[in-house]
Amino acid sequence: MLLVALSVVVGLYPGLFFWGEKKVGILKIKPGELFLNPFWYGSFYVHIIFGGLALLIGWIQFSPWIRRKNITLHRRIGRLYVIAVLLSALAGFNIAFYATGGLPVALGFISLSLIWFYTTLMAYLRIRSGQVVPHKNMMIYSYACCFAAVTLRAWMPLLIVLFGNFETAYTVVAWWCWIPNLTIAYFLTQKSALATPEQG
Repeated sequence: MLLVALSVVVGLYPGLFFWGEKKVGILKIKPGELFLNPFWYGSFYVHIIFGGLALLIGWIQFSPWIRRKNITLHRRIGRLYVIAVLLSALAGFNIAFYATGGLPVALGFISLSLIWFYTTLMAYLRIRSGQVVPHKNMMIYSYACCFAAVTLRAWMPLLIVLFGNFETAYTVVAWWCWIPNLTIAYFLTQKSALATPEQG
């Protein structure tokens, strides 16, 4: 499945920052003094490490086969995913204030971090109280936010061609990498609600 392949490839992307050139992608245009800021530096690595982990394992949770055959594995992966997301979202919130492109870009990534944190936390709280369908729906929203790491990289080259410059494209992608994802998630949860009576 294309979604799984993209999730694995982009989930492994943070490895480039450890085994390859340190300034990869957007980091190439970051000012040098930013790398001397321990708050930004630490938050950046927490964000990419745990965000990559969440992207790598999150799709597994949607496998009905695993849920039927090994619910213990499902729960363990779920706990790991929740921890990874909460850490990555908090770190992402921190580094968003230093985003290239100023306030419009920062607000896009801040909004993504908050929604990602909220939907993941609510998914955890819902399953703790036995609300299976609301839990599943919140997890769909959560992984839609997580998948923004993939859609950002997919949209960015197209937006650069469309707008003719990096700055405008990056401003747009700060919002466009996650809003369509959540829109799709909304329709998926509505379809699920029609097919399955709500539990709670």
